[in-house]
Amino acid sequence: MSQSLKGKVAVVIGGSGGIGAASAKLFAEAGARVVVGYRSSEDKAQAVVTALEGDGHLALKVDVIDTPSIQAFKEEIASRLGRVDILVNSAGTTTPVAHKDLDGLTDTIIDEVFASNFRGVFASIRAFASLLKASGDGVVINVSSIAAFKGFGSSIAYCGAKAALDSMTHTLGLALGPEVRILSVSPGMVATDFVPGRTREQVEKAGAATPLQKVVEAEDVGKAIFASVAYLTHSTGTRIVVDAGRGL
Repeated sequence: MSQSLKGKVAVVIGGSGGIGAASAKLFAEAGARVVVGYRSSEDKAQAVVTALEGDGHLALKVDVIDTPSIQAFKEEIASRLGRVDILVNSAGTTTPVAHKDLDGLTDTIIDEVFASNFRGVFASIRAFASLLKASGDGVVINVSSIAAFKGFGSSIAYCGAKAALDSMTHTLGLALGPEVRILSVSPGMVATDFVPGRTREQVEKAGAATPLQKVVEAEDVGKAIFASVAYLTHSTGTRIVVDAGRGL
């Protein structure tokens, strides 16, 4: 891969595994210095950093539902690296609840899902906005989901939080230009351990039923994130769907 991102700094929040780790790998291969933000999986985050091409990469702790933690994370990056050009918001949580089980979707679950998938993303963008604007060519990628617009997903709260995230992406596309672009990358069912209890067999069955008859791997979403940063230079405020046609 060409060194198209040489000299840039990419921050991947939720970068210790899955889509975040796949994105970090591609950014490093393109010459960027990468910061892998993790909440609790320090060993996994360090392993990701160790495997990245090049040097100067970091693994730093951050909790997206705790704004002071995000601020401290940003300040350490600013102090150690001096700039941020790319921010990927890949952290998030979900608790599966059948959509017909209205009583099962408790206030606690709703608050947790919105805190990690919406509020925490906004707080992260808010914290890094000045550094991204200073870059002059800043990019934010929010990892969303086709659940935002298809009405199926791990819970009604998850669908709602991702819909709110897409709305945020649209609104901030207007608010942050021209210095910063922002896009949502929206996977369908991905072969990761993000959804508790989901098996590889279930993912493969769903993949076989898509128009392309393909399973979406974390690396496929990572490629879309990389392309959004490196190639879609005239796109902002919109979403890029990576679902093998599942949402059609």
